[in-house]
Amino acid sequence: MSLVVGDDGRSRCAWGAGSADYRDYHDREWGKPVHGDHALFERLTLEAFQSGLSWLTILRKRENFRSAFAYFDADVVAGYSDVDRERLMANSGIVRNRAKIDATITNARALRAWQAEEGDGALDALVWSFAQPERVRTRAMSEIEAQSSQSKELSKALKKRGFVFIGPTTMHAAMQAIGAIDDHLEGCWVVS
Repeated sequence: MSLVVGDDGRSRCAWGAGSADYRDYHDREWGKPVHGDHALFERLTLEAFQSGLSWLTILRKRENFRSAFAYFDADVVAGYSDVDRERLMANSGIVRNRAKIDATITNARALRAWQAEEGDGALDALVWSFAQPERVRTRAMSEIEAQSSQSKELSKALKKRGFVFIGPTTMHAAMQAIGAIDDHLEGCWVVS
């Protein structure tokens, strides 16, 4: 399945034609450029939490994640203690996975250390340095890769800076979500 025509008459990528949550996310956010260390820290974190789960699960818990992680303020999250970890593990409004919670705290600390050296915008500059050049749109979801050379290189670069839980597949999904890789299909109304 590639494109699906919704009840609004618009053709969209098939995955974005399911629930209203998916449709809104596909139409309003997915693939649109996102900039700024704060916004990118949130997107990378949510993609890491999605690993092994449905993105719909994360979308529906997004506001809970924001609240639980101080709206992804890296300064605050970097200071989280064991008490905060236990608070997060007890929070049924988020995905309670210790490895992913620990990764978020580790990544906030890595981001803060990096920003102390290179300034605010370091994450943004790095992520967007791996943006995919313009591409020819595909017609089928089956032609879209789960990883790319760009996501592999971004993953390596972030690991060198102390980030964890940011493998190439997770980074590819994040890059799609923030518009650094454009995987809307040919004929999708969002890019038509």
